[in-house]
Amino acid sequence: MIVCVPDVLTAQELGAIRAELQNSPYVDGSVTAGWSARMVKKNQQMDTGSAQYTRASDIVRAAFQRNALLQAALLPAANTQPLFNRYAGGMEYGAHVDAPVMGGLGNALRTDIAITVFLSDPRSYDGGELVTHANGGMEYSFKLDAGAAIAYPANTLHHVNAVTRGVRDAAIIWVQSMVRDAARRELLWDLESAKRDIFGREGKTQVFDAVSRSHANLLRMWAEVTG
Repeated sequence: MIVCVPDVLTAQELGAIRAELQNSPYVDGSVTAGWSARMVKKNQQMDTGSAQYTRASDIVRAAFQRNALLQAALLPAANTQPLFNRYAGGMEYGAHVDAPVMGGLGNALRTDIAITVFLSDPRSYDGGELVTHANGGMEYSFKLDAGAAIAYPANTLHHVNAVTRGVRDAAIIWVQSMVRDAARRELLWDLESAKRDIFGREGKTQVFDAVSRSHANLLRMWAEVTG
């Protein structure tokens, strides 16, 4: 399941993040890649030890956590701190699969879903499309407006095309979902979408209540929670 959500970041938040990106130190992006992905990861990454990173990260995390569509579709149990990746001058990220577990002892997180939040105006750079690989050799390309986000299964083979003009900035977050199975998450999202559609057209009807009950009980059956 791939979900694209517009306006995750407001114009004011985008402006604040871009100011931090402009003044931030950067490091080689390969430092956070696995041994095989490191061979094909050619980009820069905002230094996570900088004050600029802390301020930009807080903005992105807050925007993700308040976005009702992302929360309903992904059912997050935990998420990583954002990483800020920059591509320019022919930089690219070749085909790879994200690490299945991130973090260390005591804070390990299973990466069910990856989220890319686009930070650059798509008209300001050439290339830089996020490309996901599907079964049968099909590829799907995404280049969203600044402030929009795409969420996709982290077990998907994917790559980022070379940026041949301008600069492509993006924030990346990984999510561990309360519902581990991707097919179950998709079914729950279908029911959630149906609920919203029925309520928008008819209000709180018996049909709405029936769909809501099924959605709630399936989530109750499948959710993995602690505490």
